[in-house]
Amino acid sequence: MSEPLLSVEQVTKRFRSSGHEVTALSDVSISVVRGECHAVIGESGSGKSTLAGLILGLFEPTSGSVRFNGVTINGRRRPLPLKRAIQLIQQNPLSALNPRRTVGQSVRLALDVHRLGERSRRDQRVAALLSEVGLSADYVERAPQALSGGERQRVAIARALACEPELLVLDEPTSALDVLVQARVLQLLSTIRRRRDLTYLFITHDLAVVHGVADCVSVFHKGRLVETGSTAQIFASPRSDYTRRLLSAIPVVTEEEARFRDRYRAGAEAGAEEVDD
Repeated sequence: MSEPLLSVEQVTKRFRSSGHEVTALSDVSISVVRGECHAVIGESGSGKSTLAGLILGLFEPTSGSVRFNGVTINGRRRPLPLKRAIQLIQQNPLSALNPRRTVGQSVRLALDVHRLGERSRRDQRVAALLSEVGLSADYVERAPQALSGGERQRVAIARALACEPELLVLDEPTSALDVLVQARVLQLLSTIRRRRDLTYLFITHDLAVVHGVADCVSVFHKGRLVETGSTAQIFASPRSDYTRRLLSAIPVVTEEEARFRDRYRAGAEAGAEEVDD
């Protein structure tokens, strides 16, 4: 079996806060296979964003290791090729885009920093990237403030793709969008992953989104990995009471979904009774 593209091995991360030590992650291990969409789910404070920060090299683990393509990620000391290979798409694209730069300048900056392609052809590359995410060349001169939320997120995706990454860390990428726009952006991300053979680490609290896009799921609670497995296995037969409680809270539309939710709720209540006993 080949080595995973991303490997988080027995990682613990502690922070100092007001003179106290806080454990954000405790002995976490996950593996992400090349080409898959691996979802990381959990409530606020579960450690999802800390995990993303470690993978992006924003800080180093207190113990354990994070490896990408066999290379250890050592905080901010990442070499430029590794920075290019792992790109982030954030929850709020307006805050992620510099308001002083046009759309074209924001996307081109990645090409200039990483010296990708001939300088004379980079403007053409910017137009091609915008087209890939469903935006016309007219958007090149527009300011981020003049765009809708969905359009700004498409620009953020184009900027990340400009780096020709291998892994996209998607941190709640659609939670700030309305339902219709969310569905379109998720479809775009799925199409891009297939076309480019990309790997996604999809961080979210929305299990309904996970069910439609992810191949594998890792469930986090209070800094610990509760369970991990294929999306089909997690939804059909969750092992953890915590996962069952999360699944029982998913909004439903069809009668079939309602039956599934009722089954999760029954399992979660049974687990709670056992704990009470």
